[in-house]
Amino acid sequence: MPSFVITEKCDGCKAQDKTACQYICPNDLMVLNRDLMKAYNQEPDQCWECYNCVKICPQQAIEVRAYQDFAPLGGNVIPMRGSDSIMWTIKFRNGSLKRFKFPIRLTPEGHLGDDPYKGLPEPDFSKLKGPGFFNKEARTE
Repeated sequence: MPSFVITEKCDGCKAQDKTACQYICPNDLMVLNRDLMKAYNQEPDQCWECYNCVKICPQQAIEVRAYQDFAPLGGNVIPMRGSDSIMWTIKFRNGSLKRFKFPIRLTPEGHLGDDPYKGLPEPDFSKLKGPGFFNKEARTE
């Protein structure tokens, strides 16, 4: 099931240039209704349920039906983003709760550090066209 916005909770990210869900959606599906100041999914059929909008929403106003591989049928998934992790709360049909905490990326997007190849050996370009370059060892017969 595609993402949907709970209009009672959505505040349109307080009328900024772009809402958080608009910024993060990889398919540009989320838009802001300027009359109501509420976000919504303009093409639900195109949503691939990546949970990006759900995780970034500051009001927790967006939901997606849970995948059955981690929440049983009828369950509800509520992510809460912290400064260094996301707390996933799974609410089962019988009312019981499970919580999982996973760390999030702490480096800025697009930033790999000063030298991403630090500590790795220098490449040997003489072996580039040799047989078995992508194998463990080249066979000699």
